[in-house]
Amino acid sequence: MVVRFLFMILFTTVTMAQESAFSELKGKINGGAFNVDGVYVINLSTEKAVITASDGYFNIAGLAGDTLLFSAVQFKRRRIVLAVKDFSDALFFVKMEPIMNQLDEVVIRRYDNINSVSLGIIPSGQKSYTAAERKLQTATGLNASASAGSMAGGSVSADPLFNFLSGRTAMLKKELKVEKKESYMRQLDAMFDRSHFVDKLKIPADYIKGFEYYAVENEKFTKILESKNKITTEFLLGELALKYNEILACENE
Repeated sequence: MVVRFLFMILFTTVTMAQESAFSELKGKINGGAFNVDGVYVINLSTEKAVITASDGYFNIAGLAGDTLLFSAVQFKRRRIVLAVKDFSDALFFVKMEPIMNQLDEVVIRRYDNINSVSLGIIPSGQKSYTAAERKLQTATGLNASASAGSMAGGSVSADPLFNFLSGRTAMLKKELKVEKKESYMRQLDAMFDRSHFVDKLKIPADYIKGFEYYAVENEKFTKILESKNKITTEFLLGELALKYNEILACENE
């Protein structure tokens, strides 16, 4: 009991020290002539997120070594690892590269039957992995589809153990979750235009990205979203919009 009590005191002390070490980073998005409001800023290490104001300014808590992800429909996504000097500067500037697609001519041909499977590059039925999934699989050194029997008696390299002890595996798992949420948000943007959120769901224009993040945090909603049933998705999205607007109303009182 004494050992457990001392451990709890030590754990609480370390946790409080880590929390107090966080500093607020004040930054500004530079997007040239493009609109810089509504840019999503995510700290991948803490999974905390904020949305830029109309002039591109944002404040987010973090530590040196944390990775910030900047994401918006009109810009290419960017990741930045924070350094100590970034917190000492008066303002942390982030230059975003706009997505520009300019074509002189568009020729539409159907090649539905040509893909990596039909060409024999990838075996039929093989699972495809995202970048975050590949990193996590490499870091852990485990095959998610392998059975316990097939791994019995086998050897495991020291890399997975090192990654586990250093916290890299946990970080990659968090990054995988964030990547999945980003995928859901892109799916929402493709399924519903901006006017649907503002006119039908009554979400303020400056809070659309925040509402999308709120929606994809709901496990029930993401399961419906994965089914690609637009009618059911729209219905559940309407229910979440009512709750989200109630939250905004309480915060603005």
